[in-house]
Amino acid sequence: MGHAYTPGLKVTEKILLTKKRILPLKGEVLVKVGNKVEPDTVVARTLLPGAVEPINVANILGVPPEDVIHHMLKKEGEKVEENEVIAKSKSFFGLFTSECKTKTEGTIESISSITGQVLIRGNPQPVEIKAYLKGEVVEVYQEEGVAVSSWGSFIQGIFGIGGETHGKLKMVCKDNTEVLSDKHINKDYEGYVLVGGSLVTASAIKKAVSVGAKGIVIGGFDDKDLREFLGYDLGVAITGSEELGITLVVTEGFGQMNMAERTFELLKSKEGEEACINGATQIRAGVIRPEVVIPCERDVHTKMKEEEFDEKVGLEIGRQIRVIREPYFGKLGKVVDLPPNLQKLESESSARVLQVEFGDKIRAIIPRANVELLEE
Repeated sequence: MGHAYTPGLKVTEKILLTKKRILPLKGEVLVKVGNKVEPDTVVARTLLPGAVEPINVANILGVPPEDVIHHMLKKEGEKVEENEVIAKSKSFFGLFTSECKTKTEGTIESISSITGQVLIRGNPQPVEIKAYLKGEVVEVYQEEGVAVSSWGSFIQGIFGIGGETHGKLKMVCKDNTEVLSDKHINKDYEGYVLVGGSLVTASAIKKAVSVGAKGIVIGGFDDKDLREFLGYDLGVAITGSEELGITLVVTEGFGQMNMAERTFELLKSKEGEEACINGATQIRAGVIRPEVVIPCERDVHTKMKEEEFDEKVGLEIGRQIRVIREPYFGKLGKVVDLPPNLQKLESESSARVLQVEFGDKIRAIIPRANVELLEE
């Protein structure tokens, strides 16, 4: 896999978030505007139609399709049990009997006198939508779902696997450069979201699953370890539906990459607090990014002054950036100068540049196209 970044990943200590929690089909909304909710609070539910099982009764009984209706023991709309006889025929003066049984439990949806088939609709499957965040219901969509708002810290990742989950944050690496291995994980981490440094190994993820950890937040992840853990090549599919027993959020990219110091320190300051994480990722149109949300107690109707302005601030002196091209690939720094004129590069082309100061106080001149803003 190549190293790729999406410009403008958010890492912020306090932001007002609103998440829409929508059912796949119309159903029942269980909460009202103003209700306080926890991550596991069921806010809406519905029933998904069961799968259809066709049974060729005419072939099984050896009768013409138009005669199937006369051999049925059940009518359309009636419930049937698994392995229940739904049709029967007798032949050779009643000495031989043929039976047709169901394979699943459900309801007879249709009986066709043209094809001789009977369609059994499986029992409907209940679907529940949870709040995901600890917060307040701010809007209700009739028979469809709700919007939940919460103040909290917010960190966007670059890649993830696994769906929505939550647990208390636990720092398991001493700094953002340390590799998270299976030696860092023990049985006391059940129910926790573990925070590592520059890399997590496949064996560490497997051990985290075995002890019941809810999630891992890490700087980097090797693509060969990803393949080993998943058991297949991921490709460019949408992630988030994997049922692996854990959710992984990668903040920087593939390979051993130090978690951004700002991100690591933010997570460290929130250790012990409840974190809601989601590994769902889509890199095509309609980008979906994995995330870590750490809700805090604050009135969702209180707005910060800067939220009254919709315009986004671009590059300016003092802004935090990440370099997305070699030779400073992956490094974080602060803009210290923005020369207005085009400057000639080593490639002999001309471009607008900026001067950045990295954490080690080293400064460099970099094309503006080679950096991304870290939103604050």
